[in-house]
Amino acid sequence: MTIMMLGIDLGKNICSVAGLDSDGNVVLRRRMQPKTVLSFASKLAPCTVAMEACCGAHYLGRLLAEQGHEVRLMSPEYVRPYVKAQKNDDRDAEAIAEAATRPTMRFVELKSQAQLDVQSLHRARSRLVGARTTLTNQLRAILLERGTVIAQRRHKLEQAVDALLADPDFMSGSRILRLLADMRQEWIDLDRRIGALDREFVELARDNVAARRLTSIPGIGALNATALVAAVGDGATFAKARDLGAWLGLVPRQHTTGGKPRLLGISKRGNKYLRTLLIHGARAALPSLARSQTTLGVWLRNLLARRHRNTVVVALANKLARIAWMILRHEVTFQANRATAMAA
Repeated sequence: MTIMMLGIDLGKNICSVAGLDSDGNVVLRRRMQPKTVLSFASKLAPCTVAMEACCGAHYLGRLLAEQGHEVRLMSPEYVRPYVKAQKNDDRDAEAIAEAATRPTMRFVELKSQAQLDVQSLHRARSRLVGARTTLTNQLRAILLERGTVIAQRRHKLEQAVDALLADPDFMSGSRILRLLADMRQEWIDLDRRIGALDREFVELARDNVAARRLTSIPGIGALNATALVAAVGDGATFAKARDLGAWLGLVPRQHTTGGKPRLLGISKRGNKYLRTLLIHGARAALPSLARSQTTLGVWLRNLLARRHRNTVVVALANKLARIAWMILRHEVTFQANRATAMAA
């Protein structure tokens, strides 16, 4: 039995495995524990191993690559059309193996442990920011129920809450006053933890050559740079700069029929967190870039004259993503006066 393609449907306790021969016929169907997959694969001749890019796939993929196998990871979205008849784990493994044989299939780059570690830090920070937002919204609601309206912006709410807690006449002896004090202390703790992560990202960007190059782009700070390097590595997965923008969902969604093209809003595909960071960075950099006399500044002013500002922000975010690909792929630095990437 010669296996040319091995499809693995990952699970916490049980993995389904399907093997294809050189003609694409299924010659193996088996279920085994994750640790058994490695010992089973070590007995096979070097072949292509395909998996969905999910939790644990990169770790197992690195171990299989060390055994001499070629590892191909795919988005579950691209595997779904190859599932035949009733869906089950065995059918999924077969579909994964078949999808990996297609010449037009798009694969996910195998990430290193360092990249996954940085992504974990970003996810932890995102969770803390979400918790802080939930906390401040609840604070506003509690105060609003008691006739106290606070202006927008987080720092104004912070000043108002501190002033109310310092006021001896504000709900003196009330249980809600103690609750507000406790929530304010929780807010301070969240700010401290988020700030510690931000400082860690600055250190990571300073120590990583690729991230340090990315910070030369307007609108790309330590947070964006480390997230980009962790997500796309050196950009080799993308053949062109526009492919990165499309992967991030920063390009118009297309609905064409009968030869009549119709462009809708942005597709919002791919990494939502990274897309959000790029859009926020573009929004912050837009005023200064639009005033500059560079090629990028002229392009932005022309765009602002005929498009809504939010549309221009997304277009700039797409432009920054494409510049970031150029810097990562060709190891160059950004030159603002030419609005292009130049060799370091």
